[in-house]
Order: sequence, then structure tokens, then C-alpha cells
Amino acid sequence: MTMDSAPARRHTGQAGTGPAGTTAVRRAATAIHPPRGPKADRARPAVRPQRIRRSGLVLPLLTADALAAVLTVTALPATALPAGAALPLVALSPFALAALHAQAGLYRPRLAPSALLELPALAGRSAVLWCTAGAVAAAVDPGRALGWSVLLTAVCLQVVLTCAGRGFVNQFRRRTAVRRPASALVVGPGAGAGAVAAALHGRPEFGLRPVGLADPAGAAEGDAGALPVLATHEDVRRAVIQNSVRHAVFTRPPEADERTASLVRLFHDHGCRLWLADPAGTAKVTGMRVAYPADQLWGYAVQPLLPRPARPLERWAKRGIDAVLALVALVAAAPVMGACALAVRIWDGPGVIFRQERVGLYGRPFTLLKFRTLRADEHEAATRWTVAGDRRMSAVGSFLRKSSLDELPQLWNVVRGDMSLVGPRPERPFFVAKFATVHPGYEARHRMPVGITGLAQINGLRGDTSIEDRARFDNHYIDTWSLWQDLWILARTAASFFRFRLGGS
Repeated sequence: MTMDSAPARRHTGQAGTGPAGTTAVRRAATAIHPPRGPKADRARPAVRPQRIRRSGLVLPLLTADALAAVLTVTALPATALPAGAALPLVALSPFALAALHAQAGLYRPRLAPSALLELPALAGRSAVLWCTAGAVAAAVDPGRALGWSVLLTAVCLQVVLTCAGRGFVNQFRRRTAVRRPASALVVGPGAGAGAVAAALHGRPEFGLRPVGLADPAGAAEGDAGALPVLATHEDVRRAVIQNSVRHAVFTRPPEADERTASLVRLFHDHGCRLWLADPAGTAKVTGMRVAYPADQLWGYAVQPLLPRPARPLERWAKRGIDAVLALVALVAAAPVMGACALAVRIWDGPGVIFRQERVGLYGRPFTLLKFRTLRADEHEAATRWTVAGDRRMSAVGSFLRKSSLDELPQLWNVVRGDMSLVGPRPERPFFVAKFATVHPGYEARHRMPVGITGLAQINGLRGDTSIEDRARFDNHYIDTWSLWQDLWILARTAASFFRFRLGGS
């Protein structure tokens, strides 16, 4: 059992032509410098994830679609619509059209948007909208149903207006991108990453200015031109902060290797937009589905790597469920907790509750509560990894640890909001700083509130077990989180507790 239970500058560059006639990237700015001073050595257990900046086109596109829907309704003759139908159509059609376009992915970020390429999708959604409106009108007033000529006119007019509006927005975006490009890192090995970086330098209309190549495998040496090659997780993190990087372009699927996959979490936590370019045709080889409408980066197939939505309503629901269940559990477990406290007082003396600093959400420290199971000085409890077999542990303390009854006071931490019922287990600051330097994905565990139990724990990763395995399970839980998964983990935890009780009786 572990002591779980014990007390920037921006870079500019230009594209040039190398000796072999291929395009190379030259950097005209200084290298990325590491921070200096005592703060450079201070552990950074977690970064509060910034809100990923949605494409600047989303709101203008929504506005263009809404105007097209409203103008289409108002342009139809009053005699063509059923009595009293014009106002509801004006009010509802923009929202219905926006929902249909969102379902088709027409608001996803794109590097080379084109209204004409979107024309089939726009026409299909407009037809669905107006056929639905016609069906509703016929059901309400069969005598004033929309005729086929009216429906065809409305669909064609709406498609023309929508295409025109989106074309204007796309043109404005291209001009803005040339004037104010965003800093970007190209992630990948070899000549493919250099080619993508060169394309970004040579085509400013894409709006991305590469400031470095991130190559965890270190294979880009000699192929990067004058751009700095960032080979370590810390180098990439420092470059993102100092250069205000807002985009990361991967040249192969991030899951290709573990080190590249860990960068996805880093970029996401710093609010970067992620893209997958395809210079080597990886998507075709692996059978990956290219998102529609198709997008390209100077001939390279490209698509956004969309993170899981934040789902704030579900997060609030999680907090509410935690508070209610923890309060109920505190009341139900009060007799058991009283018996545990009395046993600790009789066998081990005063000081029933053990308090210890742990690292919680976004690296914030909090005081964790447990039943005391052994006598230990505060420094040792904070820096000693395991106390299994400690002679100072009484029979009562051993039983509380094996049964996990010593964790019951943490229900109060859940009520206070320090913890959740389900989440990564909190650790002491000393070990958080230590593990974060050894395991690249460890600090990403703090994206979610810490918990009493978690996916790693129900898979037997408790006590003196692999930290790498725990971090992998914790990050998988966060990446695939849902309320149903929380309930499943709670059920598995309860089942394992009852199995222990039955096995020990």
C-alpha cells in the first residue's frame, strides 16, 4: 500500500530554395531560450487548460447562414405561405439551418474553406429544411400547403444566399490570415514535417506561421532547415508558451507513438488547435476517414483533430451527483465511521483524523482527510512512498487500510469540492514533481478533479504498482469520460469492497 493512506518571443521566417532545388525553411529569429531564475526549477504539476480558440469563422458563418434563412423567407411572396406562417419561419429557420449545418460539419475549422465545395451539403440541408417546413404547413392547414414551385424557389434562393454569404466570410478570413498569421508548430519526423513547414511559409493565406518542428523521435535533424527542432516534451511546452503557439500541425496520426500522443494533451491544455496533414498518405494507408468537406494544405490532405467537447452541463451534473451521493454516504456510513474512529482512539491514541497536503485539479493543493493508521512524522509521510509492513501500524490500522475504510473521511473532501467520487487518485506534491519529470503523461492527470476511486484502482493499480500504468489508465479515463463511466466505476468499486468483506468473514 502506498502512502496514499499515510500522514515569448515570436519567430519569423521565410521560405527559400535549397541547393537540391527543394524548398527549405529559414528562420530569421533567435532560438527559443529556456527560462532563467528559481522559477525554472519549480515543478509545474499541471496547467489550467485554456479554452481552445474556435475558428474565427464560426460566428461570421452562423451570421451569414442566419441572414440567408431570414432573407429567403422574407423574399417569398406573402401569398405563397400559409396565413401566419411567415413569422414562425423567420424565427425558427435560422436555428434549424444552423443545426443542420453543424450536423454536416460545416462549422468545423478549415485551412482552405470554399463555399463552392460545400455546395452539395448546403443544397441538401436547405432541401431538408424546406421539405420539413412544407410537411408541417400541410399538416397544420392542408388547404394552404406549400407548392413544389415554392419549395424549389425557396431552396434555390437559400442556397445562393448562403453560398454568397459564406464566400464573403471566407474571403475576409484569407485577407485577415495574411495580415495576422498565427504561430504554429509542425509535429512529425523527417522531410515530411519540413515540407509542410515550407508550404506554410510559402502560402500565407493559410494563416499559420511555423516557429519550430516538434520531433519527439529526434529524426528531423538535417531536414528542418533553420527552424529549431524540439526533441523533448519540455522543449515543446516552453516553445508553446514563449511563442504563443495556437496551432499544431501533425504530419502523421498522433497515436503513432506514445511520445507523440503525449503532445496532444500538452497542446490541448494550452488551448492549441490541432491539425493532421498527410504528406505521406498515411490516412490512405491506415484507412483513416477524411472528414467532409475535404480540406487541403497546398495539396496535402488536412483535417482538424477535434478534441472531446467540454460538456459543461455534464461536468456540473457530475459535481451535483458527487455532492448528493457523498452526503448520503456520510449519513449512511456515520455508524461505521464512528466505530472506526473509536477503534483508532483506543488502539493508537489521540489524533483520529490524519491530514495531508495533496495535489488536486489543475495542480491546486488541498488537505486530504483519512483515518490515522500509524504514527509517522509529517516530513516522512510527505516523502516516503510506501509504508507496507511498517511496525508502527497496529492491527486496527492494517484492517482499515486493507478494507479501504480509512478513506471514508474523504467523503467530506468530496462535499467540500476538493475531490470527486471518481477520478485520478491525488498524490503528494513531492511525488507529483518527481513523476511529472519521468512520465510525460503524468501531469495531464490533473485535468480532471481527483477522486476517491478511479479506473486505475478498479483494475488493481493500487499501492506499490506501476506509475506509468496508473497515468495511462487515468488519462484514458479523462479522454473517454462520461457520467455512465463514473457510475460503472462506482459499481465496480462497491463490488470489490463487498467481495473483500465476504472473503474476510
